[in-house]
Amino acid sequence: MFDNIGQMVLLFWRTLGALPLAWRQRQKVFEQFFEIGNASLLMVCMLSFFIGGVLSLQTGPALVERGLPSAVGGIVGLAVARELAPVMMAILIAGRIGSAMAAEIGSMRVYQEIDALRTMNINPIHYLVLPRLVAIALALPMLVVLAILIGWFGGATVAEINHHMAIPFAVFFGDLRSMVELKDVANGVFKTFCFAIIIGTVSCHQGMATIGGPRGIGRSVTKAVVNSIILIVMFDYILTRLLLH
Repeated sequence: MFDNIGQMVLLFWRTLGALPLAWRQRQKVFEQFFEIGNASLLMVCMLSFFIGGVLSLQTGPALVERGLPSAVGGIVGLAVARELAPVMMAILIAGRIGSAMAAEIGSMRVYQEIDALRTMNINPIHYLVLPRLVAIALALPMLVVLAILIGWFGGATVAEINHHMAIPFAVFFGDLRSMVELKDVANGVFKTFCFAIIIGTVSCHQGMATIGGPRGIGRSVTKAVVNSIILIVMFDYILTRLLLH
């Protein structure tokens, strides 16, 4: 475990050192950015809308019974911005994009394409890891901003159409504006940026470490997704502790 952690830290450090070369790889960065961002929009919108709706459905009736219907917007807004949108979108991208990164790089490793790159004096970190890490670090925070807005809209929609609440949009968003500050959204976006670095580093490392043919590729994909989710949850706690002070 510690050996894997050390290798991932070393891979991230080498990629960070190659960051000035990202402009040369801008075409590959754009391709990865499109795959991560545009191709994930529908799933992000659906997931975030129903996350906000479920949260509103769970908390709304209890608050209405206690005479606090105006607090629904604030609670849903804070929960979506601080926790649910960043964590759920990171898990979604880890399953969809992280697995693809590990599978693609793992296939190149198994079929000796990475060795061919080294033979042609092309650094695999510069050519394979750097564009993916830059693209996911740019795309995931943007997706989370969209997810937060859609989640708020989903919560407001459920709060208005549910007969146990019947909270108008104006009341919902009025309370949301009074409780949610810009720093709450900024903290959620910052956490997402950290999650993006985790997903990209773990997935690329697992791909580069793949051995054993097609079965090894499957194991690398599984490890990439599972390890990314575990680290996302762990770092979510750490970052929340730091950002609350």
